[in-house]
Amino acid sequence: MTYLDLVNNVLRRMREDEVTSVSESSYSKLVGDFVNDAKQFVESAWDWSALRTTITITTTPGVFNYSLLGSQNKINVLDVINDTSNNFMDYKSSSWFNNTFLNQTPGSGSPQSYTFNGVNDDGDTQIDIYPIPDAAYDIRVNVIHRGTIYGENQQVIRPEILSADSDKVVIPHMPVLHMAIALLARERGETGGTSAAEYFGIADKYMSDAIAFDAQKHPDEITWYVS
Repeated sequence: MTYLDLVNNVLRRMREDEVTSVSESSYSKLVGDFVNDAKQFVESAWDWSALRTTITITTTPGVFNYSLLGSQNKINVLDVINDTSNNFMDYKSSSWFNNTFLNQTPGSGSPQSYTFNGVNDDGDTQIDIYPIPDAAYDIRVNVIHRGTIYGENQQVIRPEILSADSDKVVIPHMPVLHMAIALLARERGETGGTSAAEYFGIADKYMSDAIAFDAQKHPDEITWYVS
C-alpha cells in the first residue's frame, strides 16, 4: 500500500474527503505525519521478515574499518559471514578490539571477528573487523533494516520517513493504518462513536495478528532453550 493509499484510508475512516496528494492540505499533511509515526511504531515492534536484507562489503588490504552503506544506524545485525573464506564471523567487544589493536601487534589475514564502531559522516553504522584483511574478502552482513520502503521503481531505498505519494511500506500495512487512525483520533478528540482507546485496541489486535503470522517464518527465533 502506498503512502497516499494509507493517508486516504485514514481520511475515509475519519469521515474526511480523500486527497490526490498527501501534501494537498494541511490536514492531509497531518495525517501523513501520523502515518509515519505509526510506521515507526510498527517497525520497532517486531523483527519483520520484510525488513531483512544483506549489506555486502568488499574489503581492501590493510583497511579494518568499514561503513554499512545505507544502514543509517537503524539496523539489527543477525549475523556476519566471510563469504570468501566461508565462515561465520564472531562478535567481539570494543574492549577486545582496543586491547588487540592498542596493546598488541594486530595480525592480518582472513577476517574472523567484528565489532561496531560508531557512525560515519552520513550516519551509517561502522564496523571494525579482525584480522586486518590481507586481500579482498566479501563480507555479508545480514540485518534487519528499520526504515525500509520501496520507491516507485521498486528498488529498495532507505529514508527514515515516507515522503513521495508512491512510496510503499514493506511491513504489514494494516497495523500501520489502524495505529495512524488511533493517533489521529486521540489528537482530534472526537470520532463519532469510537473512542481513541478503542482504536488503539483495534490497532494492537492487527499488530499481534501480523506478528503471529510473521513469526511462523522464523520459529527458531521464538523458541527458548535451556542451556
